[in-house]
Amino acid sequence: MTEPMTRQLTRNVTRRRFITITASAVGAALIPPVTMIGSAHGQIPDQLAGQAQYWRGIALGAEASLTLNGHDPSRARIAIDAALDEISRLEKVFSLFRDDSALSRLNRDGVLEAPPLDLVVCLNEAKRYWRVTNGAFDATVQPLWALYGEHFSTSGADPHGPQDTDIAVARSLVDFGSVSLASNEIKFAKPGMALTLNGIAQGYITDKVTDLLRLHGFDHVLVNMGEIRALGGKADGTPWQVAINRTDQIVDIRNQAIATSGGYGTRFDEAGRYHHLLNPLSGRSANQWSSISVIAPTATMADGLSTAFYSLSKDDILSVSAELKVSVHAYDRDNLHVITPQSVSSL
Repeated sequence: MTEPMTRQLTRNVTRRRFITITASAVGAALIPPVTMIGSAHGQIPDQLAGQAQYWRGIALGAEASLTLNGHDPSRARIAIDAALDEISRLEKVFSLFRDDSALSRLNRDGVLEAPPLDLVVCLNEAKRYWRVTNGAFDATVQPLWALYGEHFSTSGADPHGPQDTDIAVARSLVDFGSVSLASNEIKFAKPGMALTLNGIAQGYITDKVTDLLRLHGFDHVLVNMGEIRALGGKADGTPWQVAINRTDQIVDIRNQAIATSGGYGTRFDEAGRYHHLLNPLSGRSANQWSSISVIAPTATMADGLSTAFYSLSKDDILSVSAELKVSVHAYDRDNLHVITPQSVSSL
């Protein structure tokens, strides 16, 4: 996707922008009053040392936040600066906005020698969820993304979407099995293939930031980089609370992550019939659900599965959830709570 096309599409984005345009939307954390701290990357002053330390600023091109319970501002500032430096480093691996990123170079050339370890690890995780969901999660969906983006960015575009023949051509390039993945080389088997890690890289970066904060000695942390992950609970022993976007559901998490996918996140058309959550198997936007939230041990898993589940039936979601032991909140088109953690655990 060209940069001008990306810029035009982002006018309709109601959620965060990252990599091409984000593939999932996540509810905001419900955080009690905390100390606001500054960093080299933010503009929030120190206040009231001794309470929780809270950073809010811009990361990955959108609003983000870090909450560190029970630590002094100077230690927290050092850790947050290190975390945001890590985000900048990873953006050079995964961003489709940057022509020089590893992912952009792979898509351009069809092969990438000596790929960054983070790209190899993330793609191996993506392939895991491709297998377990029988192709419902497929990182090679980028040709379809580009097709819909180009179609709806054209003046006078047919409101019914791209032609069936064009969808079929793009779908012929969607096949994660045609990606050769090794530590020394990543290669596409078919010319014209391309990867997007919209549906998993946010989670992966959230996990990397969380791991870094743990290495800095923090064990009561809530990381919100579009996907949310908690280290422990809050310092007072209570769990972190997260609200699921566009619902009245509030969930408690402790040493867990949560990601939510919804077609409202990025729309190709004004009516929202065509959106970024494309079913790799049909080549069209999945429209069975209004939102799917997954609670899992890592943000990478929660992110990848919430994306995949949006294209799956209730029975398939329940089957995969039981196999991987993750919790799911799924809402149908009328925003009714159809799948709950209790329905998953009862299998």
